[in-house]
Amino acid sequence: MTKILLIEDDVAFCKLLEKFLIKKSFEVTIAFSAAEAKSKIKNTEFDLIITDLRLPDYDGILLMTEIKATHPAVPVLLMTGYSDVSTAVKAIKNGAADYISKPFNPEEVLLVINNALHYENKEPNNVASISKSKKQATKIAENKFVKGISKASQKLAEYIQLVSPTNMSVLIIGESGTGKEVIAKSIHENSSRKNTNFIAVDCGSIPKELAASEFFGHVKGSFTGAIQDKIGFFEAANGGTIFLDEIGNLSYENQIQLLRALQERKIKPVGSNKEIDVDIRIITATNEDLREAVKKGDFREDLYHRINEFSIHSPSLKERNEDLMLFSDFFLEKSNQELNKNVLGFSSEVMTIFQNYRWPGNLRELQNCIKRATLLTQGYFVEKAALPAEFFQNEEKVTTDFSLSENEKETIMEALNKTNNNKTEAAKLLKINRKTLYNKLKLYNIN
Repeated sequence: MTKILLIEDDVAFCKLLEKFLIKKSFEVTIAFSAAEAKSKIKNTEFDLIITDLRLPDYDGILLMTEIKATHPAVPVLLMTGYSDVSTAVKAIKNGAADYISKPFNPEEVLLVINNALHYENKEPNNVASISKSKKQATKIAENKFVKGISKASQKLAEYIQLVSPTNMSVLIIGESGTGKEVIAKSIHENSSRKNTNFIAVDCGSIPKELAASEFFGHVKGSFTGAIQDKIGFFEAANGGTIFLDEIGNLSYENQIQLLRALQERKIKPVGSNKEIDVDIRIITATNEDLREAVKKGDFREDLYHRINEFSIHSPSLKERNEDLMLFSDFFLEKSNQELNKNVLGFSSEVMTIFQNYRWPGNLRELQNCIKRATLLTQGYFVEKAALPAEFFQNEEKVTTDFSLSENEKETIMEALNKTNNNKTEAAKLLKINRKTLYNKLKLYNIN
């Protein structure tokens, strides 16, 4: 078993990383100071040493240099926050095998460790090798579910792990932009259906007149415009998983059609008399309260119970505050790859701004913000000037609590007044998505 010495004075972070490494079958020894580390190195032979760049009683680079002097064959990895990345880059030239960013990305940590253990002969002075493992980690993680370290993320990961191997229908509930489709795809990829089709459908974008054709297909000539046979989403997903996003947008008639297909596991293309057997797993998502919709008669209760054999809460970014920099790092690496850039991280000022921002658009807003900033950044770090202007306008708005309450109509009208009738900004103040706001405007007959 590979023996790793972990040198880190932050007890909470140290224990978290230790637990992760033990789960990955490494034997881990902890040292909370340089003095303690030196003592353990004298008495034990380690295969790899991971040390924080900043220690309370010592300089991490100096410690690394001393270790390499007495144990030249043992690779040393540095752990560093974004503000110290440039220092870590210099340390690579002085003998460090690589560095790990804090907070850590699980896939990145494993890749960096494996590279350090198996590729000790790589050129130490080739600074280009620094980002090599990062780029490889990005390629591995690009389309995967990112596991966070917050309680909300851990609960989410636990639920995904539990429900994935089953054939239970899953309802994912959460705000817009929280990554509900990523959760659905993760469930599919961890199931026995992983080698079959995953079909994602946005129910909000399908006109109710065309829903039956989109879901179940049609035969040529069945209606005006049906110039050829068409395979629907259900048949395309046969043997795999179908993901219906924003299922609450389906009309009552479409709900009846969907319920029949789920109950009988048979579909009939529009204009055809032939029924087709389908074996699919259904995963649905909504940012609305379907139970309230059931009470109001807008959503069928029997369909609700059919799609809700197991429900998962998709946490907002506010609920996953501890994961903010982990997601930021992930989106930065993804943006680097897509834009062919090599931005190393974020300035301390930007990190502070990120931590204090509300992120009403959740992960989608964070990803878009970072991609834009990556494009604009000319140096190694994202600076405040690369952030969008509206980012700061939102922070400067009146801090009145616009959460919807019993006086919904008055609250909505006040929010519209504050934003000069800008519905997008009003929705952000009200902490709801734009579609929900439009529904409320219609409900209260607000023009």
